[in-house]
Amino acid sequence: MSRAGARILTTHAGSLPRPPELTRLFTRRSRGEVVDEKAIETAGRDAVAWVVGEQRRVGLDIVSNGEQQRESFVLYLRRRLSGIGGQGDRPLFTDIESYPKFKEERVRMVATREAVSNVSYLPKCIGTVSYIGQAELDAECAAFKAAFTAQGQGAAAPFFTAASPGILASIVRNEHYPSFEAYLNAVATALRVEYETIVGNGFQLQIDAPDLALERHASFGKRPIEDFQHFVDMVVAAINGALVNIPRDKVRLHVCWGNYEGPHDHDVPLTGILSILRKAKVGSLYLPFANPRHAHEYKVLRDMPLDPDQMLVAGVIDTVTNYIEHPEVVADRLERVADAVGDPGRVIAGTDCGFDTSAGMGRVAEDIVWAKLGSMVEGARLASQRLFA
Repeated sequence: MSRAGARILTTHAGSLPRPPELTRLFTRRSRGEVVDEKAIETAGRDAVAWVVGEQRRVGLDIVSNGEQQRESFVLYLRRRLSGIGGQGDRPLFTDIESYPKFKEERVRMVATREAVSNVSYLPKCIGTVSYIGQAELDAECAAFKAAFTAQGQGAAAPFFTAASPGILASIVRNEHYPSFEAYLNAVATALRVEYETIVGNGFQLQIDAPDLALERHASFGKRPIEDFQHFVDMVVAAINGALVNIPRDKVRLHVCWGNYEGPHDHDVPLTGILSILRKAKVGSLYLPFANPRHAHEYKVLRDMPLDPDQMLVAGVIDTVTNYIEHPEVVADRLERVADAVGDPGRVIAGTDCGFDTSAGMGRVAEDIVWAKLGSMVEGARLASQRLFA
């Protein structure tokens, strides 16, 4: 991962607001309606050029394509993997189920949105999984490369997201393989193609793995913590296998508890998973420390430190409310994290998660997204002045 030298670099978790027409097209397609694929391709390429320019306008250092050409951080894979089809389902989150009135409000809110859902209109695994999306991936990489060349002047590096095998295997229910582990490993083998292609194009790879925390209160909500920890261990091993040909300093692993405004009082504590996450052969671990449920957990890194050559991307900006964090708040958060890590040169400032992980589901208005990111850039500048003085 990029080191700044005498300042803290800034980045984000991948997804950024999409233009309304692109969101409309993605939503219709996700519901099984016929759409103009050429219109999606054109709108997607245009959106990538726009979003790279906006990231540089607000001063971000490590930028992405904003996932503009994908309808979801994970369900884009329904077109890139064989064996995916039919109609599946998804376990309900135990924290939402525990608060019926909140659940009613959430259902009403979601029903009014034109958006792609990560819990509805889901496919399932009905056949052998292999990677069949090389042409689409190549086009996506080419669009970002062109946009970065044209709009990315002054950026420290480009990064590119890809889903964890564990989140795909959790959301897309298995009805083909003899065991979950066999299914997981088949998905990981297929995704190895995507991971290697991304790094081969000169991008840093971010693996989005909310499953490594989120699935505790989803698929494992009614099971012992040990069962969930075994799942995390299996997924980390599968990720490591898929990264066998990729240098670890080219990869960052993003872990979160779900990018939604909700109780989150059934979340697994970071202490319950960090020892397993540390087995991942990645150069950076990316954790959210801005949300109210986990803002205190940076302290865990004092007793369970990362490897000396690893970076920490710290979430210091919330992605589900329209509050604009004050730069001093951001700076304070970064200073506390740097103290826990022991070296400010190993800290990168980031957002807790993406701003639009499924097209149209983002809760933060587009203009406020850019204001929040600008505040993070300013907060990183203030923290750098104090930490590197």
